[in-house]
Amino acid sequence: MRIRSARRSDLRLLQDIERAAGEPFRTLGMHSVADDDPPPLDLLESYRRAGRCWVATDPLATSGDRPLGYVIADPVDGALHIEQISVDPVAARRGIGRTLIDRLATLAPGQGLTALTLTTFSDVPWNAPYYRRIGFRVLHERELTDGLRTIRGEEAQHGLDRWPRVCMRRDLLPSQSSAPAPASNPASAPAPESASVAVSGAP
Repeated sequence: MRIRSARRSDLRLLQDIERAAGEPFRTLGMHSVADDDPPPLDLLESYRRAGRCWVATDPLATSGDRPLGYVIADPVDGALHIEQISVDPVAARRGIGRTLIDRLATLAPGQGLTALTLTTFSDVPWNAPYYRRIGFRVLHERELTDGLRTIRGEEAQHGLDRWPRVCMRRDLLPSQSSAPAPASNPASAPAPESASVAVSGAP
């Protein structure tokens, strides 16, 4: 698996990944999540130009350098906040989501950031339960920073609070930034389809 910075030519493919990644939510009756639009191209381009959009590819596969998953992130209150992470369901159970997150964990300390954060659905199997397995913990209300409260407010306005959501955090120590997260078996744990909500409203 190769993690690289996104290219402009990737952006429409990232929208396709987002649409495909939303489909499994239909099985849980979360049709509005499945139907939500992907991040618009101008938003993805702004992340790409800022150097905060990464894709996962498999150079050995027939798809070559075509993205199979992607992540965008923002610095929020001293942490690198995962704004969106999505994996094409055809490439699920290959550890792609975890590989993307581990790359962020390696990069964040070099930017003076001490943790990874995200918001996600608490009861969706490939959301909060998955993130717990790779080292995230649920934040209590009193632990939320101003930035996370703002993000949660935007999510509520978008209607995502129709289903239980939580903020999660994975602390990063500089000496452990390259250390692997707690063990999990990609073969038994689906890759994350969506971590959080973008400003555009993509799940």
